[in-house]
Amino acid sequence: MALPSWINPRQTGTQTRTQSVPPSSGPDGLVWAVHCRPDQPAIEASPELIASRLAGRSLEGEGWLWLHLDAVSHAVPRRIEALDWLPEEAREALTRHEAGLQLAAEEGVVFGTLPGFDGAMAELEQEVFSWRFALLPDLLITTRRRPVPALFTLVRALYAGRGPESPADLVDSALLSFADGLRRDIATLDDDLDRVEDGLLDVEDTRREPDFGEVGSILGRARRRSTLLRRVIAPMDRIMHDDELVLPEWAEDELLDRSRRQLRAALDDLLALQDRARSLQDELASRQAEETNRRLYLVSVMTTLMLPATFVTGFFGMNTGGMFLSSGHHGTWLAGLICLLFMGLTWLFMKRARLL
Repeated sequence: MALPSWINPRQTGTQTRTQSVPPSSGPDGLVWAVHCRPDQPAIEASPELIASRLAGRSLEGEGWLWLHLDAVSHAVPRRIEALDWLPEEAREALTRHEAGLQLAAEEGVVFGTLPGFDGAMAELEQEVFSWRFALLPDLLITTRRRPVPALFTLVRALYAGRGPESPADLVDSALLSFADGLRRDIATLDDDLDRVEDGLLDVEDTRREPDFGEVGSILGRARRRSTLLRRVIAPMDRIMHDDELVLPEWAEDELLDRSRRQLRAALDDLLALQDRARSLQDELASRQAEETNRRLYLVSVMTTLMLPATFVTGFFGMNTGGMFLSSGHHGTWLAGLICLLFMGLTWLFMKRARLL
């Protein structure tokens, strides 16, 4: 059977490389329908097979089916509502608009809303959004309102014969892909904090002042991104460690075992990164306060030293008769010397008083 039009294999030497064009949904909202067979590459599911499985009939050892739907299409809610053999909560989970994360099981069906990254080129610019799924041993239905790069990568792997072996394994792989993206984000943020730390705590070059504007920008970006990621990871971690969450036996090991560890590790790394960012923020505030105090100190010293000179120039600037030194040829020089003398006396006084 020919591959879908959005997967175009090209021959390069002795290897086949898969080049992809993101698919769009058809009039019925179906983005792709994949029939995964044991020990064989996936193929496009036939309309008869799709209709049979959606009517509630099992595939009976013929593998499993993955239907991916575009929730933006108006036809999708009607198609989902027609699956009356699915629990009502599962149907609502597939069509709801809210972005809250969820993982639940009812009547042998696992369903929920999971996080994912969009396809932005820069990692720290990737937005976090949600996609929805309903899972049975031989059927996976996923819906999304925006393209999900992780799911697209998995469907390409299935067509290449090296994808997940079950629907539960596929959902777990998508979660692991999200965890990998989290680790890359955290690693990038950690590198940014290394640069900030080198700038603030460089003991080898104490004369070089850091660019507080750039440092503050980096710290602000790191704290903003880490807060955004924590808003996603923390609820997901609570959901996956909820004692009330009881999954069917066929989904327990494949769906939660690796994902729980990966998300908990990412959450721990993120919490450590946030603590480090807060410490560096405090250090930045301390350095800024120190620099401000140093500049105010210099201004205060200069003002104090100039105070006698200001008094002398003000005295000689009075328009009164019989002004001292007004009749000689060297009055200006003598007045200047008096200013310097009083400035020197003021400086000696401040040194003896330990004000300098």
